[in-house]
Amino acid sequence: MLERVQPARPAEPGTGAVTPWRSAPLALLLFSSTLGVLGGAIIVPVLEVIRGGLGITGTQAGLILTTHGLAMALCSPLTGRIVDRWGIRRPMAGGLLLYGLGGGSGLVTTTYPALLAGRFVFGAGAAMVFTATTVALLSLYRGTLRDRVMGWRSVATTAGGVLWPMAAGLLGGLSWHTPFAIYLIGVPLGLAALLFVPDTRPAPQGADSGGVIRLFRRRPRLIGLYTLLMATALMMFVLAVFMPQRLAEVGVEDPFVVSIYSVVTGAAMASLVGMVYARVRARCSYAALLRTAAAAWTLGFLVFGVADHPLLLLVVPVLTGLGTGIVFPALTVLIDETAPRELRGRATSLQGTFNFVGQFTSPLLFGPLIAATSITTGSLVTAGLAGLILLVLLLATVPEPPRPDTGAPQGTAARG
Repeated sequence: MLERVQPARPAEPGTGAVTPWRSAPLALLLFSSTLGVLGGAIIVPVLEVIRGGLGITGTQAGLILTTHGLAMALCSPLTGRIVDRWGIRRPMAGGLLLYGLGGGSGLVTTTYPALLAGRFVFGAGAAMVFTATTVALLSLYRGTLRDRVMGWRSVATTAGGVLWPMAAGLLGGLSWHTPFAIYLIGVPLGLAALLFVPDTRPAPQGADSGGVIRLFRRRPRLIGLYTLLMATALMMFVLAVFMPQRLAEVGVEDPFVVSIYSVVTGAAMASLVGMVYARVRARCSYAALLRTAAAAWTLGFLVFGVADHPLLLLVVPVLTGLGTGIVFPALTVLIDETAPRELRGRATSLQGTFNFVGQFTSPLLFGPLIAATSITTGSLVTAGLAGLILLVLLLATVPEPPRPDTGAPQGTAARG
């Protein structure tokens, strides 16, 4: 997966260029990308134990899961400005340290307010890590190699979504504090970032071109890309929340079997797509990729709504995992290519904001609908949303960035 590439042109002094052999930075960036799925996954196995240990209500326990997401949504625009101004190395290192110390504070926390404070600090660090790692991968790798790296990132993220929660479950048997130790991995990673991650050249002084509103005015196409990202998160949370209930309706209640449907199959499919993403991208336009994903979602949620046999329901995470495995690397590159060069950090950081808004909104929209009707109705409405996305993608013009002839990393991370 990590391979030697052809030497790039010499970089100008002071640009933060790295040598052509990039296995150490790439491995660090991919490993750091697995941390984004740890927000609530580490806590879920011990949430009920935390609730009893701290003597808090169910609503208060829920805030432990969502506080970091709120912090990410609030801090993401600021992290984008910081990356645009300072480059990637220092923000990434600082974000990883905040991630590790804020998350790891749960090891010694004994009060509910202190736990929430640690979760907020953790979320701020996670927002910085997401923005910095994404900008780094997009800056340092170009052409066909960038497509390959985006695929590897999907594999790393989905693998982290399976392996880290398993580790948390094992540690949770010791104490509700113990799983928080996993977050401390951010501390040595932050120190490693200072040593191994090359820096992008910050935007020149005075190149700050305003905030989000001006970004959208300059590049209105970004609104459509972010909306698609938010809709993806909204639909995937419908599956995450209601798949166990749907399986119970058809007689599948064993927790291990439910985990196969809910997590393992979808993650395996997304990982498979990530492994072959670069080869698929070399043959298909972004329009074709996004339309394929929307078609897979539409069919997947139709099956989710009408299937009444466990084997048929196994098709659902396969199809949705296919769509997700395509959309996230494709949208990441499209947003980067659409945004102005000097606003790359801000454009990247907004991905976290819109993704969280989709996750947060999903249970608020579909929960009452399904409670008032049925999971079948909610699934068919979700299939209708996916079908509407497919129709829009068929009618709209999807931007197609130029295909560079080389996939070698840039001698300098600056663009433009």
